[in-house]
This record gives sequence, C-alpha cells and structure tokens, in this order.
Amino acid sequence: MNYQETIQWMFNKLPMYQLQGASAYKKDLTNTILLLNHLNNPEKKLKCIHVAGTNGKGSTSHLLASVLQEAGYKVGLYTSPHLKDYRERIKINGKMISEEFVCSFINENKNFLEKNDLSFFEMTVGLAFSYFDENKTDINIIEVGMGGRLDSTNVITPEISVITNIGLDHTQFLGNTLEKIAFEKAGIIKENIPIVIGEYTPETKNVFIEIAENQNSKIYFAGDDNNLKLIKSELNGNYQIKNERTVLKTLQVLNENKTINLTNKTIENGFKKVIQNTGLQGRWQKIHENPTVVCDTAHNKHGLEEVIKQITSQKFSNLHIVLGVVNDKNLDEILPLFPEKCNYYFCKPNIPRGLDANLLKETAKKFNLIGDVYLSVSEAYDNAIKNASKNDFIFVGGSTFVVAEVL
Repeated sequence: MNYQETIQWMFNKLPMYQLQGASAYKKDLTNTILLLNHLNNPEKKLKCIHVAGTNGKGSTSHLLASVLQEAGYKVGLYTSPHLKDYRERIKINGKMISEEFVCSFINENKNFLEKNDLSFFEMTVGLAFSYFDENKTDINIIEVGMGGRLDSTNVITPEISVITNIGLDHTQFLGNTLEKIAFEKAGIIKENIPIVIGEYTPETKNVFIEIAENQNSKIYFAGDDNNLKLIKSELNGNYQIKNERTVLKTLQVLNENKTINLTNKTIENGFKKVIQNTGLQGRWQKIHENPTVVCDTAHNKHGLEEVIKQITSQKFSNLHIVLGVVNDKNLDEILPLFPEKCNYYFCKPNIPRGLDANLLKETAKKFNLIGDVYLSVSEAYDNAIKNASKNDFIFVGGSTFVVAEVL
C-alpha cells in the first residue's frame, strides 16, 4: 500500500476515538502491551518525559521539546490528535515521521493489528515508540491521549512525569468529579520518579499528594514556586503563562537531577522558537488580519474560560464567532461562557462525532447566543470574513476539528 492507501486503511479499519468516540475507547493496557511485546519492547529503550492533564499538555509538550532541541538533544515528540496530517503526531526535532516508515510499519504489522483488534491510538503508540527507538533519540516527550492510568502511553518509565491541570472533560470515561479525574491522571506517577503538577485545586492537590507518597515520588507544585524566573514564549494565549511555569519547573528538576544539562539562554531560545522548532499550531493562532481572525483548539469549560476571557479583552468593533463542537460536549456547561453580544456562525466539524449545527444553534438560543447555521466549517468561516469589517474580531473554535478545517 502507498501512503494514502495506508492512512485510509488505518482510519477505516482501526477503531479511532477522534472519529467514533466511546466505541473506539479501550479501557486497559492489554492490547498496548501485546503490541509492544510483538515489537520487542521499544519503549524500554527510550528516555522519556510523560505529560498528562486536561488542558495545556500539547503546549507543554511542545515547549519541552523545543528547549531540549535547542540544547542539542535529538528529541522525539508524540502528541495527539493531529490537525491536518496524521504524521504531526510523531516528530523528531520538529520533523514529521516519514511516509515510508508509516507504510512499512503497517505493512509489516497489518495482520497482527487486525488479528488482535488494536485501536488506532494503540497502534500509533507502538509506531511512535518503534520510530523513536530505531532513530536513537536522546529523549522523548510523550503526551497522554486521555486520562493517564489506562492510557496506551502509560507503559513507559519516564525520567519525570508532568500533570498540567485537572478540569471536567471526558467525564464518561474518567469520572464526573475533579477528584476522580485527578486519580486517573495521577496514574502516570511512577515509583521513585519525580512528578511536577502545574495547577491544582484543593480537591485535586490531596489526590496528587497521596498517590505521590504511595509511589515514593517527589512532588513539585509549579504554581507554588515563587522563585521561578519566568520566561515568555512566542505562544500568544494568556493562558500559556501557566504552561510556561510548568515547563520551567520541569526543566529545573531535570537539571538538578543531572538528567539534562541546560543554560538559561537555551531555555529562552527554546521558548522563543517553539513554533519554528516543533510546528505547534492552533493555540491562540492569528490566521488573518483586517479583520483579525484567531483560532484556538480549547474545547472544554476549563480551556474555553481562559480563551473567552482573552477574546473579550480584545479591542474590536464587532465580534464574530465560528463555532462547532463534537457530540459528547456538555453544552449547558460551555455555552453560558460565550458572550451574548456577538454574531454566531454555527457549523459541524466534518467528522462522525461532530454535533449537528442545527442542534447547536437551538441549544445556543437558550443562552441568547444568536446566529445562523452553515453547511460546513469553511462556509461558516467564509461568511464571517465576508460580514466582518476590518476593525472586527473573528474567533474560530469549539473543537480541535473545527480549527483543523480553517488552517
């Protein structure tokens, strides 16, 4: 199979959470372990940093990778989901995995993948670890897909674990309280391995402390360290200051433990060149001028609160929001966050999990959010651009998959 045929086979044959939702979610590590054993356990040969959290884990992972690249390390970066190209998920020093490697991996392991009913995510984890092992990376940033304890990535013994924050998301899988979700995320805390916590609440802090004590893991709360010399990255979201602080604390601990060797200048360069070094997209990303258009992948209450705060602080004549979501979102929780004084363009992201735009419009009306329905994200976006004057502000978001369609 060529690359396009290979990708089609993966998307069509392997259950994929991003497209299908709950039916593709595997709630244990059996399949992942089976696959990694079949691949001669590449994960055991990798030096890793493991990153979990409700929001910010993508930005945190890319910042870590950028700094380590600036320090001269060969850095593997595994993240999800992708925006435009599947290969975005697996990079070394900012360069995507080759089409040839993806094809040969699938061709060599196709029968095994089918026979053992592996999910898309389980297969991708195996592919990433194999790629990093074969290319002899120095260190790898591994972002958790969902949760932590039962996530396919949770088969590594990292140099350090990182949990950015806890919010209510994926509650049907991870639990419907902050404590339950914190317990799942804290499943990445390993025995005698340090853990850095970005943000916490009174409910989640106790969960983290208890699990860290049980694992004899030294715990660091990045938000409590007033001695950290803060550095601004090139990421423009106001919320990034929390991720930047988490990354700085993580690097400090790794430096002190002699795992890596970094100077302040290297960290500054890594922060200033994160987009150039890693290709990160979709985080308060300006994609148009006059009118200003910004897109952001925030898609749950915890993330959207931060983004909407930043939207309403902008200077503009009129506000336009292109909005689409997936069908497992709690609309009664996220829609009240959005401003009433705004023109809305409701749309459905082009995936099976996308929520019907008419349903979104009707529910939004209950919260005095008024707008029209469009047949696609691109049609909604084009109409927003057409209707806006040069002093207006357009925001595109609600889902990673909406953002993917305008980039």
